[in-house]
Amino acid sequence: MPENTSHLPVTEQLLIKGCIAGNRAFQSKLYDLYAPKMLGVCMRYSRNKQEAEEILLEGFLRVFTYIKKYRGSGSFEGWIRKIMVNCALFKYRSKVHLHPVIDLKIAGYEVAGEIDIASNLDAKELLILVQSLPVGYRIIFSLFVFEGYKHREIAKLLGISEGTSKSNLADARALLQKSLMIKEQLIANNGL
Repeated sequence: MPENTSHLPVTEQLLIKGCIAGNRAFQSKLYDLYAPKMLGVCMRYSRNKQEAEEILLEGFLRVFTYIKKYRGSGSFEGWIRKIMVNCALFKYRSKVHLHPVIDLKIAGYEVAGEIDIASNLDAKELLILVQSLPVGYRIIFSLFVFEGYKHREIAKLLGISEGTSKSNLADARALLQKSLMIKEQLIANNGL
């Protein structure tokens, strides 16, 4: 059992100890406790729920494999969340080359500045729009907006330049803004 877990609630300490021992009942309880929140994390990086569930399962396999390496520093939930994000990134890392997919200005999109897209939508609507982004944009948008990573950190994590991270984020925001404008126009035109 990690030495620095005294700050954790007793239930988490017991779950960690049981999982380190390989007890399936404790693993099941840990999964039941954290899976709903972690599925939400995985959904932001995936195209759909099926992909998110695959990432979630891979993530929990890693949690159970490496739980004895949890040092107890920081929150246990945060440690699990980091594993889920890394699993999502690993899934796409080999398939995705992060760079501007299209020149948004040439394609007729207005590049969004610091527009707060998230404040105009509820969580479900935002998730649907984020999932519709090309995978590279979706990953960088999620890392920056939801996880709070800086461009320097994203660049290092993904093996890209800071400029590519910034460009992809700006393009993602522009695409989201365009989608939001289209949605608002449809609602206005249909009187919904």
